[in-house]
Amino acid sequence: MSVAVIINPVSGGARPGAAHARAAAAAAILERHGETADVSITERPGHAHDLTQAAVARGVRLVIAWGGDGTINEVASALAFGDVPLAIIPAGSGNGLAAELGVDRRPELAIAKAVRATPSRIDLGALGGRLFINLAGIGIDAHVASQFNLRANVGRGFVNYLRLGARAIVSYVPAWYTITTADVRLSVRALLVVVANSVQYGNGAKIAPGARLDDGELDLVVVEEGWRIATLCRTPRLFTGSLARAGGCSIRRIREATIECAEPMVFHVDGEAIAGSTRLDARVHPGALRICVA
Repeated sequence: MSVAVIINPVSGGARPGAAHARAAAAAAILERHGETADVSITERPGHAHDLTQAAVARGVRLVIAWGGDGTINEVASALAFGDVPLAIIPAGSGNGLAAELGVDRRPELAIAKAVRATPSRIDLGALGGRLFINLAGIGIDAHVASQFNLRANVGRGFVNYLRLGARAIVSYVPAWYTITTADVRLSVRALLVVVANSVQYGNGAKIAPGARLDDGELDLVVVEEGWRIATLCRTPRLFTGSLARAGGCSIRRIREATIECAEPMVFHVDGEAIAGSTRLDARVHPGALRICVA
């Protein structure tokens, strides 16, 4: 049985030609560990999902996603509720999931640990019918994700993401949402509504400090609109894990929730922006994915 490696050629602002260098490196590393490599390079959005399905049909024993959170999402969505596990080589702008899982950023070590790891199970979330493995959200983070993923945005990487985020802090107009969970129904004008399976966006920005990947629950984070200077002052709390103590922020554990808005909502799953409807349902799928990381 072989090990499939799915490579995103542009993740993390990779230079031209990096994908083929990554493909050669993956094949060589796997060969050194006595594994047969089945390496593919993505060519379009959604291609990683299709390549993963094809690899599973060929009978691979493990699929390694080499890319950012969007690539990992596509691969994980194709592996969800199945027996073939996922492994990760982080190469994105944020790498939030990989950081929480403790995945080494050096491909040699990430692959070596993955091929000898015992698979474990983690949860997946769903928002608007789309699966996510790390985070999903509505509001300013989805707005920034939509701008980041535009074809006109030729810049990638964390610095460009920060630039777009700074612009959005000034110009973004929040909407009113009605949020219903098993315990509460609230109407709120929110800067963002995040449904978190894991802790962080990436680069140490911890939006849901208490989230766990294997607890059978999601963390619903609501940051209310307020004075923008106060919003900027909250930003350091993302990096200290103390956002829950900020005024206008609430975090609650959920299994299911419904989010409604008068206008169709743009939302994101693992950083990939999607045009949604006026109602989005969120839910957790406990233990839906097998993963090999250590």
